[in-house]
Amino acid sequence: MNNLLSITSNAAIQIKKIMTSAPEGMDSVVIGVDKSGCSGYAYKLDFGNSNNLKNFEAIHQDGAKILIDPKATMFLLGSVMDYRQDKLSSRFVFDNPNEKSTCGCGESFSI
Repeated sequence: MNNLLSITSNAAIQIKKIMTSAPEGMDSVVIGVDKSGCSGYAYKLDFGNSNNLKNFEAIHQDGAKILIDPKATMFLLGSVMDYRQDKLSSRFVFDNPNEKSTCGCGESFSI
């Protein structure tokens, strides 16, 4: 699916770094969305093995392999995944045009 999720070069670089210490047999990062937090939903990242995860949308960018959980597709459509660092934190950030609101801490969102 085109335009499902775009990955910035910063995010791809960080995913490749993370994958160097992934458990054996894991070849990708899986992105999902769970009901969580005070606003309703939260992004979920985990290791995955693409051979075991059928019907997942795959994104290959700059040497990083990302799989999208089919249940998260409608939440992520048109989003951009970035990796940002500042003096106090480093994290993956999703710029999601579908978000209607986020909680005060920025950990959850509503659609």
